[in-house]
Amino acid sequence: MANEFTEDDAGRDWLEAELADTLDEDFELEMSEPALSLEIRKIYRKAHPPSLERRDYFRKLLSLQAELIKLQDWVQHSGEKIVVIFEGRDSAGKGGVIKRITQRLNPRVCRVVALPAPSEREKTQWYFQRYVPHLPAAGEIVLFDRSWYNRSGVEKVMGFAKKDQVEQFFHDVPEFERMLVRSGIRVVKYWFSITDEEQQMRFLMRIHDPLKQWKLSPMDLQSRVRWEQYTKAKEETLARTNIPEAPWFIVEGNDKKRARLNCIDHLLSLIPYEPVPHEDISLPERVYNKEYERAVLPPELYVPSKY
Repeated sequence: MANEFTEDDAGRDWLEAELADTLDEDFELEMSEPALSLEIRKIYRKAHPPSLERRDYFRKLLSLQAELIKLQDWVQHSGEKIVVIFEGRDSAGKGGVIKRITQRLNPRVCRVVALPAPSEREKTQWYFQRYVPHLPAAGEIVLFDRSWYNRSGVEKVMGFAKKDQVEQFFHDVPEFERMLVRSGIRVVKYWFSITDEEQQMRFLMRIHDPLKQWKLSPMDLQSRVRWEQYTKAKEETLARTNIPEAPWFIVEGNDKKRARLNCIDHLLSLIPYEPVPHEDISLPERVYNKEYERAVLPPELYVPSKY
């Protein structure tokens, strides 16, 4: 029948409604240049070709996020364990894609691990030891915002690890990741790649943006000085740790919007998730007690309504 209502129609209606309801939230996430000078904005925009139209980008992002919810349901239902590693240069866009992946997921199922520099005690432990407690149990997804690859990256370049420690890492990490895979953990590794010019522009934006200056650390600034050393470290890392059980995937990150969509789409393509059964949900009737009277609370308990 011509006017028959299909699941596809329902999906499109949901997408349009969600797009309208959450546009403000997404705009807030997209406020990447709130306090930049007009001159820096002009320079940045001139250096970039036109990206996706905002509404088209949000439409595609919401569609992918709907699939991520299906993936989450499948992971819980099947007891799968997934680790996703995000590596790359400072300001390459790792945090941006992680935000979009987790934005609509249950934090009890999908969580982010971003460890600080190791403590003095941790420095004396087996190198991988501080990462192990954060690995997923059944029904969990763990996103590592930087990972054990710090050893072959910042620790190597900045001299925090000795040559023999780095070499030991390269010897150990393939077997460590094979052990994870043999234990039933899916390991996915992404390297976000941006050009020298793009990183310089993003750093300048952070310097001139009070809302983003916190993202710049002394290590970040040193990464500009040691660009070539980081490039060599990256090349060696990819060459020596790209194993069949846990291969690397490079995300071209100069265009932030396309990088996010491409990465999420690719992640979904790697995992054989499928629809899972759900019980019908109905709202139960509220129980009313004629004897109950709602207490009047003192006004000083309430947050002032300034807005």
